Amino acid sequence: MTLLEIARMTEEQAREYLEGLRWPDGPVCPHCQSTDVTRMNGEAHRPGCIQCNNSECRQQFTVTVKSVMESSKVSLVKWVLAFHLICSSKKGFSALQLQRELGLGSYRTAWFMMHRIRHALAEGELTEPTMQGAVEADESYFGGKPRHNNKHTDAPAKRGRGTKKTPVVVLVERNGKARTKPVKRVNAKTLHAEVLSTVRKNAVLITDEWPGYLGLGRHFDGGHETVNHSEKEYARFHPESGLPIHSNTAESFFSLMKRGYMGIYHTMGKQHLHRYCAEYDFRWNHRKVSDHERMEAAIRQAPGKRLLYETPQEKDCS
Repeated sequence: MTLLEIARMTEEQAREYLEGLRWPDGPVCPHCQSTDVTRMNGEAHRPGCIQCNNSECRQQFTVTVKSVMESSKVSLVKWVLAFHLICSSKKGFSALQLQRELGLGSYRTAWFMMHRIRHALAEGELTEPTMQGAVEADESYFGGKPRHNNKHTDAPAKRGRGTKKTPVVVLVERNGKARTKPVKRVNAKTLHAEVLSTVRKNAVLITDEWPGYLGLGRHFDGGHETVNHSEKEYARFHPESGLPIHSNTAESFFSLMKRGYMGIYHTMGKQHLHRYCAEYDFRWNHRKVSDHERMEAAIRQAPGKRLLYETPQEKDCS
C-alpha cells in the first residue's frame, strides 16, 4: 500500500483496515478477550462501536481501545498515514514535518503522535536471553552538552565517556536483531546485567577493550573477543574458527541512529530517549522488508499499549 492509496481512504476504510490488522479472525473484546461480540450500527452509537456480549463484561469498544491510538481526536486516516511516514523514512521523521504533511492543528499533537507510535514500536522487556551466534556490544552517547574541563578554553569539547550525555548500550546479532537501552553509567555492573539478560550462553561476545566488559567471557560458550581500537585494530579473524572479530555492525547501528539525531531530531530528551531507541531498534530489525510490511508490523504492535500525554520540552525534540 502506497502513501497515495492511504490518503485516498475514507474514515470507514481506514477503520476496516486497522480492524483487519488487529483482528484478522474477527473482533475480540480488548477487555475480556471474548469473541462473542455485536456491531452497534445505530445512529446513537459512535462509528465502529462494538458491544461485548460476555455477561461479565458487556463493555463497548472500537479498534483503537487499549492501543496507542485510544482517545485520540486525530482521524484514523491520519493515524495510518503517520505510521506509514515514520516507518518508510530511513533516518527519522520530525514532528514538525508530520504537522505540516498531515495538516495537524498543533505541534503538540504531532509530537505526541510521534511518541505514541515510538511507544508502539518498542518490543518490551525480555523474559529470557534471545541473542545468539556472534553478538556485538558497544556504547554511544546522546543528548546533553559536551563538557569542557576549562570553560575558558577554545579547545574542542570532550566527546564520549565522561561527558554529560546519556550513554546508550546496543547489542546486535550479526545479520540479526539489535536491542538498545539508555543506561545511567557504563560500568561493569550495568554492562554485565544488560549483556547477560539479552545474550544466550551459546553465543560469542565481541566488544572493544572497555574494562566494563571484562569477565563476561566465562558466561559464553564462544567466549569474549575484543578489538583494540586504541591500537588502531578494527578487525581481525579468529585464529581457529576464522570468525571475523569486529564491532562494525554495532557501530553501523549507531551511525544510523546518529544520522537521525544530527539530521532530523537535533536533540533527544533524556526522559524520552528510550522511545527513540525503540524507533531505531524497530527500523534496524525490519530493514529487510518493504515499507508497507514495516508499517503493518508497527500497527500490529500498537494494541495493548498506552502512552499518556507529556508536554514536549523543546520544539526540536521531535
